[in-house]
Amino acid sequence: MRRKSFVQKFIALMLSGLISIANILPAQAASRIKDLVSIEGVRENQLIGYGLVVGLDGTGDSLRNAPYTKQSITAMLERLGVNTRGADMKGQNVAAVMVTASLTPFARPGNRIDINVSSIGDADNLRGGTLIVTPLKGADGEIYAIAQGSIQVSGFSAGGDASSITQGVPTAGRIPNGGIIEKKVNYSMITKKEIHLSLSSPDFTTSRRIARAINDKMGVQTAMSLDPSTILIIKPESYASNMVDLITDIEQIYVQPDQKAIVVVDERSGIIVIGNEVRVSEVAIAQGNLTIRVSETPQVSQPNPLGGGETAIVPRTELNIEDGDGKKFALLKPGVNLQELVDGLNALGIGPRDMIAILQALKVSGALHAEIEVM
Repeated sequence: MRRKSFVQKFIALMLSGLISIANILPAQAASRIKDLVSIEGVRENQLIGYGLVVGLDGTGDSLRNAPYTKQSITAMLERLGVNTRGADMKGQNVAAVMVTASLTPFARPGNRIDINVSSIGDADNLRGGTLIVTPLKGADGEIYAIAQGSIQVSGFSAGGDASSITQGVPTAGRIPNGGIIEKKVNYSMITKKEIHLSLSSPDFTTSRRIARAINDKMGVQTAMSLDPSTILIIKPESYASNMVDLITDIEQIYVQPDQKAIVVVDERSGIIVIGNEVRVSEVAIAQGNLTIRVSETPQVSQPNPLGGGETAIVPRTELNIEDGDGKKFALLKPGVNLQELVDGLNALGIGPRDMIAILQALKVSGALHAEIEVM
């Protein structure tokens, strides 16, 4: 009896623990608000600059075909006190490049960012090169970062007089942590009384669900859905002095996003993506192909050396015709879901490209209740 009582208590304790875990874990289909929206004003800023890469092993720009490279070298040397105007430059150890980077939100002076370098001349390879000091400007023309460092190139190019091989893109590379931020973007959230959340995939239902979930979490009416892609958040009194805490709490709320019934097809690659909300009315489908294969296998007729005659090519043609025997009608009942739709189409024994044609025919007939987006 004691053993039975102990087992019952143990099972009850385990069930209680599982129920508690189930209450803590979010639903499988739900997603965090953090993964569904972005905060208006919190974004990256693109930077761009023009610079020179030096130290190349004869794989840089030919100065005759890239006059801007020659002008840049002359201007750079003059700033360093070297006069080269009128001199005949023939080296190919320098390349003109465009330098790009992304300035992360709330980055501060002294922080480092990754740099992308791409050749704009006729350089063959940037491997082994070093980018010299290059200012990076924003859309407003202000300098926000300075880039410099050794370039890492993943691609390579090699060859000889008769053949060559190129893998990847040897004329583009990266400089990890090669940029130093010199100026910050003036944006403060402390004084803001409200913020806007922007949905990555605009949807009326999802927007309303997010607003309701936030209001339920806060206990007050602080969120309002303005349109399918925007949600207004007014800072509650309990977060009067800290907007960061408010955003952190909102980001961790789980919401089940709604989805449109859509079928995405890529006819070039044969890829088909079918949304879970796609439904089909009752319809019968048959698919069969008439395939004719013609193969030519000519043979050479060689005469007897003593009998005379000439060598001749004898044509031989083989025809193979397939009329799609064995293919039957497949009946799709009304209101079938994604799995039943795929099973029904697979029952026909067809490939992805034929399936695309069937989906388009279903849409024309009115049996497919979804949008078809062709990439």
